[in-house]
Amino acid sequence: MDSRRGVVRVHAEVLSALDLREWDAIEIYGTRSTAAVVARAPQGSAPRVALLDDVTLSNAGIREDSTVVVRPVEVQGARRIVVSGSSLSMTSLTPNTLRQALLGKVVTVGDTVSLLPRDLGPGTSTTDATQALRRAVGITWTSELLTVVETEPWGAVSVQPNTAMAWPGSAMDHPGRGQDPLITSTRGATGEGMGSGSSTTTTPRAATTPRGSTGRAAEPTRVVADPPVPVGELVGVADQVAKLTDWLSLALDEPELLTSLGASPRLGIVVTGPAGTGKATLVRSVCASRNVVELDGPGTGALESGSRAETVSQAIDAARGGGVLLITEIDALLPRDPEPVSSLILSRLRRAIANDQVVLVATTAHPDLTDPRLRAPDLCDRELTIALPGGAIRRALLDHLLRDVPTTDLDLEVIALRTPGFVAADLMALRRESALRAASRASRDGAPAVIKQEDLLGALEVIRPLSRSGTEEISVGGITLEDVGDMVETKQALTESVLWPLRHPDTFARLGVQPPRGVLLYGPPGCGKTFVVRALASSGQLSVHTVKGSELMDKWVGSSEKAVRDLFQRARNTAPSLIFIDEIDAMVPRRGQSTDSGVSDKVVAALLTELDGAEPLRDVIVLGATNRPELIDPAVLRPGRLERLVFVPPPDAEARTAILRAAGAAIPLAEDVRLDELAEQLDGYSAADCAALLREAALAAMRRSVEATVVTAEDVESARKAVRPSLDPQQVASLKAFADRRAAD
Repeated sequence: MDSRRGVVRVHAEVLSALDLREWDAIEIYGTRSTAAVVARAPQGSAPRVALLDDVTLSNAGIREDSTVVVRPVEVQGARRIVVSGSSLSMTSLTPNTLRQALLGKVVTVGDTVSLLPRDLGPGTSTTDATQALRRAVGITWTSELLTVVETEPWGAVSVQPNTAMAWPGSAMDHPGRGQDPLITSTRGATGEGMGSGSSTTTTPRAATTPRGSTGRAAEPTRVVADPPVPVGELVGVADQVAKLTDWLSLALDEPELLTSLGASPRLGIVVTGPAGTGKATLVRSVCASRNVVELDGPGTGALESGSRAETVSQAIDAARGGGVLLITEIDALLPRDPEPVSSLILSRLRRAIANDQVVLVATTAHPDLTDPRLRAPDLCDRELTIALPGGAIRRALLDHLLRDVPTTDLDLEVIALRTPGFVAADLMALRRESALRAASRASRDGAPAVIKQEDLLGALEVIRPLSRSGTEEISVGGITLEDVGDMVETKQALTESVLWPLRHPDTFARLGVQPPRGVLLYGPPGCGKTFVVRALASSGQLSVHTVKGSELMDKWVGSSEKAVRDLFQRARNTAPSLIFIDEIDAMVPRRGQSTDSGVSDKVVAALLTELDGAEPLRDVIVLGATNRPELIDPAVLRPGRLERLVFVPPPDAEARTAILRAAGAAIPLAEDVRLDELAEQLDGYSAADCAALLREAALAAMRRSVEATVVTAEDVESARKAVRPSLDPQQVASLKAFADRRAAD
């Protein structure tokens, strides 16, 4: 199933040693270097063996059973990639289809890649691309090979949804030598000259007129296009479908109603939402019976300025007289930092929707990176937002995706609860990974191929949603809140503040109360503040964004405040989510006492605005941790912000017993090791010290004998000489006094 798809499989120990997750990138050194996507090898594979397909072997310049060196590699999203291939593929494949086929692959200049979609990992399920390849190239499409000629930027790059793909000699490869625009024109049942229910795709050929001339492109070629998804099969966007249908009907079918009321029938819409939510799919479905002209934003944006403006004009001409001009990823065509040609493009779009009965619909996942002039009142004055699907919608999407798949005993409610931040594309990737596991089991055991609950749960450990693909994730392992020894009050506070709003939103609404906005954990170092957050994250019920307070501080004016805004925006985009700020005292010190030209004061103000400003913070919990609470600005700790302060005290004898039992669950202790008696003797030891003591005892047993099977009391006593208590009595007393003052207030 991996054959020729650019996937390298290695043992789990290799992934751990290189600190890699599945579907990260890896660099391979043979006689030449190449890059590919890495995944876990099947059970039973040798630790020192990497599984490569024939194309990747060739890219590395090696043969089977050769020795290679592998290492992690920094991969950038490609802005532009030029590839060469056979004359059949270069004349049959549009850049849009080519991008879909290569989506998610990691390539370097000189690599050979197949047209087989990677179809693994988040956002790479490409059924539509497979069908388009089969129609365009024919039965030989699976054996077609392409060569990467040029990448921008240089180095290992990944093919992204906004990557401009080009063939050698096209306008995107050599600006000024004509153009190869990505314009798709679809006419539905009411299309002029088309039969009922038929559709065509029109791709204009390269124009040969010089730059600046008024010549037209050559006669276009026609191929059959995919039918749009029926509106009835769109899940969770009923309100958006109704709004878009109503707007289109008034603007195109009944413009006289608006005119009679003194309003212009022009219509410009920006459809926003995270990547993978189906913005363009929604528009195509609603406009299935209309003339839709689709312009590929990334491909057109990579053209030379003159060709770019001409391409937009061609698309407008094709949509005149009652059509919909759909521009996908418009931020690539009209970026926030505009070029001179942007003014010309905006002017032509403005005239088109004002006079030519053309409706403009633009999609973008990055509205803040789009030219603000696009949102002018006489251009795109309406916005349609597709948000991340909530738990109920994810459940409905899973039902829809698995309706024709053989399954058994699935609890999709659990899966929906554990997939915060997942969009439709991520859930399709989840289905694919589950199918891989089910197929592997069926092939190994000879059992019927069905997807089980264990397959979906296993896939959750692999698939990383698109919404979190650019952020670091906290390492959780297999710990849960039950694994945290003692800390009853802390666990209860986190459960009430973080998990209850997710599990019981109806109760909060029924009682008319808002859940807490934030929680501050404070206590001596090593007492489990960060550990309990890792346990909370392992519940899988919310996205976790972790950052250290000092990481947000920057010497450049405005950069720190922007980092705070970006952090909260990512959290909103992946809600329900948790923002964990470790060492928060470094980020929000008392205002007016710093000597950093006011940078800290501005960061505090930015955080206060995000926590309790004009824009409400919904389904986002902020959790801070510190051992210096007295240094935090008091305004951060008032109700509505980090309103719940939880003291994490040093463990007492009973708590140390619980910690030792949890830490020693996997350590074979001899009968003479009595944890309750040991806990009584560890006054001054933190939770981290207790765990370190048992680890050192296990090492002492190994020093005594490599063949040792149990850890004895003698080993524990030896470890106590090496692991000393780390708690500072003065700091502990100061924190207790702070907690007492808070309780008295």
